[in-house]
Amino acid sequence: MKLKLLFIFLFITTSNLFSQEFKTAVDYLNYIEKEQGLISKSTWKYTTAMAHSKSARKIDNTRKQLLKSIEAAQKKIALLKDGYKGDVEYRDQILQYLDICKININEEYGKLVDMQEVAEQSYDAMEAYLKMRDLINDKLDTENEKAENAFKSFALKYHITVTDANSELSQKIKTSNEVFDYHTALYLIFFKVNFTDINLSLAIEKKDLSAIQQNASTLIQYADEGLNKLKEIKPYNGDASMINVTKKALEFYKKEAQQYVPKVTAFLMFNDKFENAKKNLEAKNASDRSKEEIDNYNAMVKQVNKEIDTYNKVNSANFQEKGNLINEWNGTGENFISNHVPVD
Repeated sequence: MKLKLLFIFLFITTSNLFSQEFKTAVDYLNYIEKEQGLISKSTWKYTTAMAHSKSARKIDNTRKQLLKSIEAAQKKIALLKDGYKGDVEYRDQILQYLDICKININEEYGKLVDMQEVAEQSYDAMEAYLKMRDLINDKLDTENEKAENAFKSFALKYHITVTDANSELSQKIKTSNEVFDYHTALYLIFFKVNFTDINLSLAIEKKDLSAIQQNASTLIQYADEGLNKLKEIKPYNGDASMINVTKKALEFYKKEAQQYVPKVTAFLMFNDKFENAKKNLEAKNASDRSKEEIDNYNAMVKQVNKEIDTYNKVNSANFQEKGNLINEWNGTGENFISNHVPVD
């Protein structure tokens, strides 16, 4: 989850005096910057909490604390009735910015919590969740730029010398955003084949041969699409772990569709043939059953028992390999985020 609430990326080249008397325009800017700093710290706490939790609802208290920081800053800044010597334009712009931030964090991110809980029910739901998240962040980015421009305009208006210099905290948040974006891109590729595999498993459970073939074909298609996308993704700061584990997963799912599924299909077709033979034989009186029919049925019983044993072994091996791979992908993703999201 990326949050972009920082806009004070400028260092004022004079001493910091936090006083509401505001003898100078610099004092005025520094006072507002101090309030922004408190918000930045809450933003960072929320960002790091998101980095180590898969559930947005579990870290909702951190989100609420961020809202309290924004509201506290709004109240203090709103008390600056006269702004700087009657100039309230910058104050109003910042209050508007904070209000939009609050709405997004309170309402829009609240919707994301609900969307996240159903996101894994389908690829479309997951894609909609991620698009909604990016849309919210884009809104914040737009407002962030407006607030930064307002800062620069005020500084220019009052002849304050400023230089670009990202703070350590803002750089941490920027880096975290990049890490989350990178992880999300790989996750979406993985999720697409993983979700298709879930549908394939359901089709196998229902013994729906048509659905099995359809999902197997789709699984190969998505695996190939994902492998092509991976060719365009570069390692993150030299770390190719996410690329490698995603490639490993895609290759497994493709192999599953090409090698495992045909064995499943063959078993289900033979089993269906056996059940029909059994049904037809049992429908006849014992006296009406020919020796040839009985011999054929007994031979099929021996073969179906052998096929069941083979199928169970193949199915067990596939299930175990897939389980290990999913655990490996999740573990690699968690390690990737932990390794690259800056610590406090």
